[in-house]
Amino acid sequence: MTFRHLIQELEQWAPPALQESYDNSGLMVGEAATLCTGALLTLDITEAIIQEAEDRGCNLILAHHPIWFQPRKRLNGEDLVSRCILMAARKNIGLYSIHTNLDNVQHGVNKVIADRLGLKQVKILDPKSGLIGKLVVYVPETHREVVLSALFEAGAGNIGKYQDCSFQVSGTGTFRPLAEANPYIGISGRLESVSETQIEVIFPIWAKNKILQAMYGAHPYEEVAYQVFKTENSISEYGAGMIGTLDTAIPKQEFLQLVRNAFQTGNIRYADKTGDSVQKIAICGGSGSFLISRAMQMGADALVTADVTYHKFFEGEGKMMILDIGHYESEQFTPWLIHEYLSEKFPNFALHLSKIRTNPVQYF
Repeated sequence: MTFRHLIQELEQWAPPALQESYDNSGLMVGEAATLCTGALLTLDITEAIIQEAEDRGCNLILAHHPIWFQPRKRLNGEDLVSRCILMAARKNIGLYSIHTNLDNVQHGVNKVIADRLGLKQVKILDPKSGLIGKLVVYVPETHREVVLSALFEAGAGNIGKYQDCSFQVSGTGTFRPLAEANPYIGISGRLESVSETQIEVIFPIWAKNKILQAMYGAHPYEEVAYQVFKTENSISEYGAGMIGTLDTAIPKQEFLQLVRNAFQTGNIRYADKTGDSVQKIAICGGSGSFLISRAMQMGADALVTADVTYHKFFEGEGKMMILDIGHYESEQFTPWLIHEYLSEKFPNFALHLSKIRTNPVQYF
């Protein structure tokens, strides 16, 4: 088992293309080909976490939060980040983070929050756009089904709850093979006309290379005529936050107690709303105040998130509760989520949940 084996599985689940532009998900310290003696799962990377990894025989730390985001000019041990990087390197411990890409998948961080609150009919609150490509390829009629099957097998043609989606148009393709060509159909120097099908399928942009390889492998032509476009369509399975409903409307105070119990938070900062009850709930692990307007557009009675600044609380306008439950509290169950996922893929591998509570925030 190498770092790469674990990383490939994680990135099948939460592709790096889904991370936000400011993020630094991925392997930050270490080499992918390193044999893995064990992985320690944690929310944050600290010096204590690195020492725990060594003590427990783990040479890879899988964290939700990256230890650093911006480019660094120095690693001199004068700050926490550089000390952690140097410490990990000296101990030959790899550091990997799976951050906003795990926030932006349907069965990621926010699904855990939804489950703990008992939300039903859950869906992505703010689907991401610009993640879909469209392939148009011209195929001889004799190979239409072969090429289609290869494209579907590679991950093309999925639209929400529907698979194997395509659009096909029959027509005539023309070409004249040159002297040095080795045509599947036709004779060099002679203009040929062939009954062809124009196939159109969509695909997630991170699967582009796999899709094209499948196309080339199944297509009989020496030179394949195709086009790839990037669309602005959104994908309902990927995006920020989630929204769902409680089984029944409940009083606001009962909802606050539900949230307190579910996330074991020492304090909830919140803005109230008019009315006595809530039922439709929006959620976002970590810093989610950027979703306030979207949650209101979707008719949410409350938004549960963290890192809400003073002026942001006004944006509920008395129409929606805004709850700040704490950054750590909102994402504290993420290591358990990663552990559950990897345990199914590698049931006999040494995966360890950290015993250290990394939250730097205390409540008085």
